[in-house]
Amino acid sequence: MIDSKYQKVYQAFGLNIMSDIRLPELPASLATHIDVSFELADLHAKWSEVEHSNRYFLIKEKICLFKIPEVAIYLVQDGNMIKVSPFAGANEDQIRLYLLGTCMGALLIQKRILPLHGSAIAIEGKAYAIVGESGAGKSTLASNFLRLGYELISDDIIPITFNEAGIPIVTPAYPQQKLWLESLEQFGMESNKYRPIFDRETKFAVPVSQQFATQSLPLAGVVELIKTNDVEIEFKPIQNLSRLQTLYTHTYRNFFIGRSGLMNWHFQTTVKMCEHIDIYQLCRPTTRFTAHELTELILASLYKEEKVYG
Repeated sequence: MIDSKYQKVYQAFGLNIMSDIRLPELPASLATHIDVSFELADLHAKWSEVEHSNRYFLIKEKICLFKIPEVAIYLVQDGNMIKVSPFAGANEDQIRLYLLGTCMGALLIQKRILPLHGSAIAIEGKAYAIVGESGAGKSTLASNFLRLGYELISDDIIPITFNEAGIPIVTPAYPQQKLWLESLEQFGMESNKYRPIFDRETKFAVPVSQQFATQSLPLAGVVELIKTNDVEIEFKPIQNLSRLQTLYTHTYRNFFIGRSGLMNWHFQTTVKMCEHIDIYQLCRPTTRFTAHELTELILASLYKEEKVYG
């Protein structure tokens, strides 16, 4: 049961979050400065104002209001507040799934922080983002990097800002991965040791506290992972204007951008990113488990470039 008297400070996405809802995925924080509040509220009257439109989302520059049937009504506002109105009998895991997913994506966009959809790994002091459509294998590939001793920066939403020198920076999200049962089995991990994600019985929440990067790192590259029916793996650079299209395609909940009036901001942001990063496309066969091969190929390419460019 959600406790209306509960309140605690957490840290995620570089933000201190005061929450009325328990968020066991997130590290606790002792910070007194609060960046964002997660509040329980009654949003039914507010939703009734737009319900006649038969839309599940109302998006403006500083407001994102949406309804998930049988779960909750959510309001994200001004880049510093998320209000949640749970429906009776709603599952807490599912409430948090949208709170830390869609809501956080909307909030980052309102704060002008670009959220890519994928997993980010720390390699030799730099961040590399693995992006792709749902089911492409992003988290599985990232998990294989962790098995080799590398650290996770973010899973699902990758927050990107810029430092004073204009370098794109990836801020750590929180220490958890989401892995499919097939991936757990391939890695020899027992599923009964992990919590299933609600309504996805074959996908599990995997804590990675011991291999989580706690410091922000410069983004050096983006790898777009694509499933193919070909037998061979293909790894190639994405060039010219295709780089901007790739970054737009893999922006988390990219339909928020236009409705929020932020297309120009997104364009300027991704142009600035492209000045500092490499972008690749990695096509993987669906006929076999390729995480080990893909990891070796990426690392070989990165270290080769490091040797060439010094």
